[in-house]
Amino acid sequence: MATTHHIPLAERMRPTNLDDYVGQKHLVGKEGVLRKMIESGKLSSFILWGPPGVGKTTLAKIISSSLDRPFHALSAINSGVKEVREVIQRAKSQTFFSSPRPILFIDEIHRFSKAQQDSLLGAVEQGVVTLIGATTENPSFEVISALLSRCQVYVLKPMSEEDGKELIHKALTQDCVLKEKHFEIQEYDAILRFSAGDGRKLYNILELLANTDEERIIVTNAKVEKELQTQTTLFDKGGEMHYDIASAFIKSIRGSDVDAAVYWLARMLEGGEDPKFIARRLVISAAEDIGLSNPNALLLANACFEAVNKVGMPESRIILSEATIYLATSLKSNAAYEAINKAQALVRKTGNLSVPLHLRNAPTKLMKELDYGKDYKYAHAYEGNHVQQQYLPDEVKDEKLYTPQNNPQEQQIAERIRKLKKK
Repeated sequence: MATTHHIPLAERMRPTNLDDYVGQKHLVGKEGVLRKMIESGKLSSFILWGPPGVGKTTLAKIISSSLDRPFHALSAINSGVKEVREVIQRAKSQTFFSSPRPILFIDEIHRFSKAQQDSLLGAVEQGVVTLIGATTENPSFEVISALLSRCQVYVLKPMSEEDGKELIHKALTQDCVLKEKHFEIQEYDAILRFSAGDGRKLYNILELLANTDEERIIVTNAKVEKELQTQTTLFDKGGEMHYDIASAFIKSIRGSDVDAAVYWLARMLEGGEDPKFIARRLVISAAEDIGLSNPNALLLANACFEAVNKVGMPESRIILSEATIYLATSLKSNAAYEAINKAQALVRKTGNLSVPLHLRNAPTKLMKELDYGKDYKYAHAYEGNHVQQQYLPDEVKDEKLYTPQNNPQEQQIAERIRKLKKK
């Protein structure tokens, strides 16, 4: 029993099969894609994206044991290219003609450098291993495209209130340590609020409450708050509030409320958010919400990102504050954002339209004989470096995708477009 006490509750309660797994019904429920993958025995590489404490590592281990495959785990925090290559070599030695591919689980794969991720590519492509990655950050930004294209991405959700209550009930009735205690849960609100969708945090709170000499442990919101010695979570870097506060930050910038923008920035910084995460959001906001109304916004936001990478905390907070205030007080335009949305919708609707012959490249004699590049007008050979000619495919030649908005910068752009067309 003494040994069991030293194992964290979250580890003692880690489920070993899907039936004991709580939450993520869209992935592991009766019709869930991961459950079907296990039942079929056909496993492809994938990445689990979601906040901490929602069961990414547990899912990987359940899949491995359910399919009876060799399981290798690496953490991106303390593993480099050398460790990756060693694991891949071990995996190769376990692979025989009819044996299933070993699973390579990489926790926090978003922390791997490009070189480290590149070292995985060959093994994944050749089928030496089936890769399961876990990340709390958007894989589109953190995982190289070559690796991402070979993996399916599954999104895990923060623990719901019902999931939290189920975890509490399981721990109090099944855990060898807690079931010896006499718990009476009178109020759930504080436990669920402080755990903020993170099952590991929820278990930590239960362990803290259980660490008492009281015969009966009556759980109320006041007791939980007193034990945790805090009132509200300023910011939960891994839980649902993480996304809510980041959303409030961007929407305050978009709404030109500078005080609110700086406030939400402070909430993230005080909660220990990665400054690079904030800087990336500023770069996106500069392009999406300010755009051509003030092109300098993107330059400044990108400079902010570069500076944050070089300087680090605590000084980065000043750089982030400057960029936030600049973006919040800048004129706004989403014309570039709307233009690419319309263009992509048009491409999806019309498919692969042919490039007009006069715009095609003609590096060979045959191509020239087929009229590639014929009648193309070189803009710089004309007055004002401009000449009227058709640049869109015939089927969509009259489409208008960019609409300048009513701000000084884009009105100048609109006027130039009018003059060019009139000319």
